[in-house]
Amino acid sequence: MSLPTQLRLRRTEDFDRIRKRGRAYRHKLLLMSVLANQAGHNRYGFITGKKLGNAVQRNRVRRRLKASVWLLHPQLRVGYDVLFVAHPAAAAQPYAVLQRILQELTQQAGLWADPLEVES
Repeated sequence: MSLPTQLRLRRTEDFDRIRKRGRAYRHKLLLMSVLANQAGHNRYGFITGKKLGNAVQRNRVRRRLKASVWLLHPQLRVGYDVLFVAHPAAAAQPYAVLQRILQELTQQAGLWADPLEVES
């Protein structure tokens, strides 16, 4: 259930570009930055800083966020780079809470596709 390579943001330049020019949407546990791309599909990046905890905790939060994005991806509009930055308090939250926050932030950003736009 990992994200395919084409859906991942990997380059530092991409992360910096989204942080500088993207539109930010905030929740007390998560920051989401969104920037339109020319790729024709969405790409996702995840930042879990060392303030969040040790490597096990950071990776756990990253896995939970990726799993939530994997479920939401088919319902989202295409053509965006989306960056998620986890707040340290996110490490203590269960998967269901993080999933709900991702849904709220993507709705707030207007990333939900109309039913007719969703690919089959």
